[in-house]
Amino acid sequence: MADLPLIFAVDEDADALARITGELQRYARDYEVICGPSTAAALAQLEALHADGKAVAIVLAARGSQELKGEELLERVHDLHPHAKRALLIPWGGWADAETADAIRTAIAVGHIDYYALQPFGSPDEIFHRLITEFLEDWRRQNMPGRRELTVVADPWSPRGYALRNLLARNGVPHAFHTPDSAEGVEFLRLCNLPGADAPVVVLPDGSSLVDPRPEELAERGTRMQTELDHPDPFDVVIVGAGPAGLAAAVYASSEGLDTLVVERDTIGGQAGSSTRIRNYAGFSRGLRGSELAQRAYQQAWVFGSTFLYPREVDSIEFDDVHRLSINGVGEVQARAVILAMGVSYRRLDVPALEPLEGAGVFYGSSPSEARQYAGRSVYIVGGANSAGQAAVHLSRYAESVTLTCRSSLEKSMSRYLIDEIESRANINVLQGAAVVGASGEGRLETLTLDTPEGEMTVPADALYILIGAEPRVEWLHDINCEERGFVVTDPSYETSVPGVFAIGDVRAGSVKRVASAVGEGSVVVQHVHRYLQTLETRARAG
Repeated sequence: MADLPLIFAVDEDADALARITGELQRYARDYEVICGPSTAAALAQLEALHADGKAVAIVLAARGSQELKGEELLERVHDLHPHAKRALLIPWGGWADAETADAIRTAIAVGHIDYYALQPFGSPDEIFHRLITEFLEDWRRQNMPGRRELTVVADPWSPRGYALRNLLARNGVPHAFHTPDSAEGVEFLRLCNLPGADAPVVVLPDGSSLVDPRPEELAERGTRMQTELDHPDPFDVVIVGAGPAGLAAAVYASSEGLDTLVVERDTIGGQAGSSTRIRNYAGFSRGLRGSELAQRAYQQAWVFGSTFLYPREVDSIEFDDVHRLSINGVGEVQARAVILAMGVSYRRLDVPALEPLEGAGVFYGSSPSEARQYAGRSVYIVGGANSAGQAAVHLSRYAESVTLTCRSSLEKSMSRYLIDEIESRANINVLQGAAVVGASGEGRLETLTLDTPEGEMTVPADALYILIGAEPRVEWLHDINCEERGFVVTDPSYETSVPGVFAIGDVRAGSVKRVASAVGEGSVVVQHVHRYLQTLETRARAG
């Protein structure tokens, strides 16, 4: 029992506590459940668990009338057990009380709680259980050790090992990671008959292994995603890119009967897939991971009949009444309409010293899979938009210090809820007007050189995440009008200068760089594709 992760609940209302205790017994097989009336006693227990290194999965606390309020207890839990899911318990209708509502909003804004929980009203109370099971699923995915669907054994500073873990994490594939010299890593390599392997090894569910696999090999054998085509006929529409815009277009196109192919060269979800928590996406009040949003949309489109090719890249396209796309490793594919949704890539820093350290402490974009590696370490982030803010908040749960370097104030490009959360974290520092101009390290990042308003300085650093302006992926496009920065020009129907070729999401000139707007464009563009296909059919009948 002592080795089980814990679920805590605190409520001084005896009737409410009895109902909570009864409902939480559903989880007693896999979790130790501790319920009590005193916030002070709970704090003492949680401090002892912290000292013993015990895992706490969930802490629920009612506000109460004690000296230590519930929200204050949860603030302390945030410091003691930063990975625990935390919720403020309120009675039905409690949100109507102005003081309670203010406590909830403030605690969420500064990251002290994940959400609020309604005290169970009856038994079973499935509304209560929905919150608990969502909390547990999220906590276990991020924190629970043990065997997963896939296991990666690699040097923690190996660029290839990082690339594999990043690929799995951004595609929402549950996996465990072990270093080759750990007890678990040694045992996995022994079972795979690969003792002392110095290349990354991926252990599959059936016990077989892949040594330093290519992305397409990992996709085909590790995640069972389609990498080849068995569809010989032209598609109604080919969507290039599986970020939020492309996935939304796939859902609507395939649900409305269009034969749809989606081609993605990197990861399902695009840049949004690396977001550790999106709190302002409509309909998800508790927030959700970008990879989770992407996987839900991918599964939805797949169920409707969309075909996905991954990881494959479109090399070129020839335009005609039936467009012909050349796909690397697959060959030519024909499509009556094409939707460009390639998104953008993070712009690179022009600092030569960073190049040999990529994947060994220097990263373009944010990878949730890397955060735990930097527990107790010093992390720097370059960027001032939402992606940089989300990365800073997530990494602050693990790192001793997180420093956000940006050219100008955060208010220019970051959502207010993220700024509030950053300001509330004692271990996040913001260096305004600073820039990374140098780096050093033997085999991994060790120091950064910063140009600051006070002058140049060299600081120790274990990781650097670069999340700065973006560039469109249009290097393979020809004969399509793009503006001077490379973004694709469209008319109000999202059609480009080539009939039957549409552009949506971040790659489109003038688009709003937000997940919700990309999804909106993906859903709307399909009606314009239908109209275009109807004109083709009308011309065919007339001709």
